[in-house]
Parts: sequence; C-alpha cells; structure tokens
Amino acid sequence: MHDYQMLINGARVDGENGHFDVFNPATGTVFARCPAGSLAQLDLAVEAAQAAFVEWRHSTHENRRQRLLSIAADLEQEAESLARLIVLEQGKPLELAFSEVMGAVAWTRYAAEQQIPVELVEETPTQRIELHRKPLGVVASITPWNWPFMIAVWHIMPALRAGNCVISKPSSLTPLSTLRLVDIIARHVPRGVISSVTGEQGFGSAITAHAGIQKIVFTGSTATGQSVMRGAASNLKRLTLELGGNDAAIVLPGTSVEAVAEDIFQAAFLNMGQTCAALKRLYIHQSQYEAFAEALTLIARRQVVGDGLAPGVTFGPVQNLEQLALVEELVADARAHGARVLCGGARLDRPGFFYPPTLVADVTDGQRLVDEEQFGPVLPLIAYQDIEDVLRRANAGDMGLGGSVWGRDSEQAQALASRLECGMAWVNCHAQIQPNTPFGGSKMSGFGVEFGLEGLLEFTGQQLLYVRKRETE
Repeated sequence: MHDYQMLINGARVDGENGHFDVFNPATGTVFARCPAGSLAQLDLAVEAAQAAFVEWRHSTHENRRQRLLSIAADLEQEAESLARLIVLEQGKPLELAFSEVMGAVAWTRYAAEQQIPVELVEETPTQRIELHRKPLGVVASITPWNWPFMIAVWHIMPALRAGNCVISKPSSLTPLSTLRLVDIIARHVPRGVISSVTGEQGFGSAITAHAGIQKIVFTGSTATGQSVMRGAASNLKRLTLELGGNDAAIVLPGTSVEAVAEDIFQAAFLNMGQTCAALKRLYIHQSQYEAFAEALTLIARRQVVGDGLAPGVTFGPVQNLEQLALVEELVADARAHGARVLCGGARLDRPGFFYPPTLVADVTDGQRLVDEEQFGPVLPLIAYQDIEDVLRRANAGDMGLGGSVWGRDSEQAQALASRLECGMAWVNCHAQIQPNTPFGGSKMSGFGVEFGLEGLLEFTGQQLLYVRKRETE
C-alpha cells in the first residue's frame, strides 16, 4: 500500500497526525494512505507562502508564463499515470479521467497566456488615472471529490498567474491526484509558492479562519460554502464560491428526440451525475414525454457499468457511500410517491459503490428527487404543458448554477433561456464550459466567477493610481 506525503515549503513531509485511508470506490477497499496534517503544519505552509510572496508578487508576466507552460508540459507527459490515479480514487472511467487531465493541461496553457490589463480611466493635460490589479497574497484552494484534478487546476493556475501563492487542500476522499499535481507544480515555481495540506473533517475550517490567508476559492456544497463564508469573516477574506446546483433543462415541444436525446443523457450523467452543473431536472412537454423517456432509457441500458480501469466500461461507481446512500434515499422517496423507475433504481449486488444510470418518470415539483440536488446517477423526468408555467417551475428553487433550453427554433429557445435565473444558460447543450468564458452561479449556488478575464481578476485587488501632472520647471 502506497503512502503519500504533503508538500510544505518545497519539502515532502508526513502528517503529524498520522495517516487516513483512501478508498477505491470500485472495490470499496483501501488502496492508499494519505497524510493527516496538523494545524501547526498548516501554519508552516502559510508562513512559507507569505515569505515566497515577497518576491513572487513582483515576477513578470513572461516569467510566470514560462513556468506555467513548463507545468503544462509535465502534466501532459504524465497524463496516463495521473488519469489512472484519478480512476483509483474517484471511480470514473479511464477515458474520462484522461480527458480530465488533458483538460487541465489546456486550462493551464490558457492561464499562462492571460494578460492582466492596466485600465486607463482618464487622461487629460492635468491628470492621469489608471486602475491597476495586484495579487492578493496567500490563496487557499479547497476542492471537492468529483473532479479532483481539474478543479484544483481551475483554482491554482489563475491564482499563480496573478502573482499569488497557493495552499491546496483537496477533499479527504480524493486527495492523491491533487498531491501529485502540487508536486509537479513545485518543480517549476520558487519554494513556498505552492504547498499542499491534507486532513479529514475539520481541517478545512482552520483554513477558512486563518489570519494569514487573504482569499479562499472553494468548490463544494452550499452548506459547506456557508461555513467557509462564516469563517472567512474573521479577516474579510476574498471569496469565490462555486456551490451546489439543481440545473433544470426545458425541452420545447417539437424538438427532435433523435437529435438531442444522446446529448441530454450525457449532460445529465456526466461523471455518473456527480457534476455541479450537470443536468439534474428534465422538463419535457407532455406531447413528447413518453418518446423521450423511451429514448433515454435505451441509452441508459447501453451503458457498461464497472471498474473504470476495465476495458469497455462507460459508467463507473458513485464515489463514496454517503453519496450512494443519498441517491438510494431519493429514489425510494420517489417510488413512495408513485414514480415509475424506467431503468436502474437499485444498487448493484457486487463489491464497490455501483448504482446504474437511473431514469425516474411520473415525478413532479415538490418531491425530493426534483427539489433536491441528487448529485448522482439519477434523472427525474417531469412533464409540463405550458411554457410560462414550466419557466416558473424551473426558476422556483433557491439554486441558480446553470440551466438549458432545447428546441428546433434556436431564437425561441434563446429567448426562454435568457429568462432562466441562473449564472449560465445554454441552448441545445448543457454544462458546456471553456477557459475563456466566465463560469459562476447565482442565488444559493455561490458568487464570484472562474475562467476568462473575469475569473483571473478574482485573484487580484484594485489599486487606483491618480497622478496630478505638474509642469516641469
């Protein structure tokens, strides 16, 4: 069994609180041990970051650009081994894990090329006003278990590009690929610029309240995000919070079932449904309800469920027992209210945390499976008749991450999508993200954005430079 180490101030170290177990969700057994860091080790990481920031903040764009490009090259070189490690700790099929790593490579290269502009506010014969952006200091990245490698890259690379130092704290369920990521980054940046700390429950709260950390970027549940926000109030930390979602999709009448069913299925069951911006509620016009239900069921039954490292597998396990129990609970509640389970609907009788792709019909708003975020391999199919009514129902919840509208008439679909109350609205697609397009939620799905110039600037503070010109004597 392999033991991993944290990286603090350029040195690999064991946890002062021993180790904790990391489980393979495809077998339900322990396959590695991760260091359990102490609060004293967190303090050391922060102190190292503060010391490194003194010079790193003044490094040039070209300096940071070359370092990030070198990091991207190493990630690409080690992509296969990184993908296999992701499968072991997270469960997704190997092809998807490899795509996660290569996506991280692309995001790193994009961050390397980003520029932070100086805005000229005013230029007159008597004065010049410029708006500058400067790094904040020490940034803490707290990442979830669903996309452990990619989301860490989303947090870390723009923070480094902006001139900050970073402390990475991955989920205790999937810490290993992130530890590897930090080790690779550390090859190319000065000592202390990047550190990793790992620990089980309660460790993250110490990060949120730490006086030496100036910003936290957090991806995870709304409840934990609220806790992060409370802890961050101690020194008014800057926050970027990407929280839960219960994304609605509306299929307009007359939409071609054959044209969109596969895309809808993949948007809902991406990463076994364990994606914040996955399609989680599907509203189908009554005239096509059964046709879509049948088409989606056929696609679900084609999936090959199994260990992500096995050849031909397209659908892996749920990552952990707690999430699996929630999925089972929500499906049981839907059944109790008269729902039809079209396929799946029960945990597989085999080692590991396997739950097949499940479609549930004859459910509606007000039931738990529709109103709550399932974050797993289950999709409720909800019938509607009136466009204005379905828009009201799609907007009724307290989450607002993403949403989509599907239909033959793209102008009609766009007009409806623009009325969705969410940070991202898609037409004839869902959960499409790019490094150059801002990504963030509204309502209880968080605030702040990632990606694009707007996301980069979240890692900076403003300084207004006001120059009164004087005549030379």
